[in-house]
Amino acid sequence: MGVDIYEDFEEIRVKDVYIVDVFTDPTPVVLLENMDGNMLPIYIGHLEALSIGNVLKNVSPPRPMAHDLMINIFERLDIKIEGVLIDEKVDKIYYARLLIRKDNSVMQFDARPSDCIALALRVSAPIRIRKKVLEGSEVEMSRLEGARVMNIFG
Repeated sequence: MGVDIYEDFEEIRVKDVYIVDVFTDPTPVVLLENMDGNMLPIYIGHLEALSIGNVLKNVSPPRPMAHDLMINIFERLDIKIEGVLIDEKVDKIYYARLLIRKDNSVMQFDARPSDCIALALRVSAPIRIRKKVLEGSEVEMSRLEGARVMNIFG
C-alpha cells in the first residue's frame, strides 16, 4: 500500500485576486479559501496577478501569456497537470510544487505558488494546501485589516 501524499493537505479554491494598498506600493494578492471559509492571502507579482485574474474573469488576451504557452506545450506533449501542493512557508515565503503526469509517471516540480495556481486554474486541476500552513494564515489575514483592497480589474 502506498502513502497518501495528500494526507496532510486540504483542497482550497481561489477566491479572487486583489490589489492591496497598505503603507507601501499597491501589491497584488491572491486570496485562497478552504471549505470552512478560512482564507489565506499570498502576495504575488503583477504579471501573475494578471494571469490568474484573466482565468477567473474568463478573459482571453490577444496573444498567449507564459502560462497559456505552458498549457499549450503540455497538451501537445500529452502532459497532464495533476494538481498543486502549497506545502511550506519559510520567512514569509510560500513554497509550492506542481504535479504533472506523463504516461504513468507523476513528477513534482518546485515552483512559485502564483505560477502553480495560474496553471492549475487553466485546466481545473485541484489546488491543495498543507493544513498547518493554512492554520498559520490568521497572521496574514490580520495584515490585510485596514488595507485598501481593490479588485485587480477595477
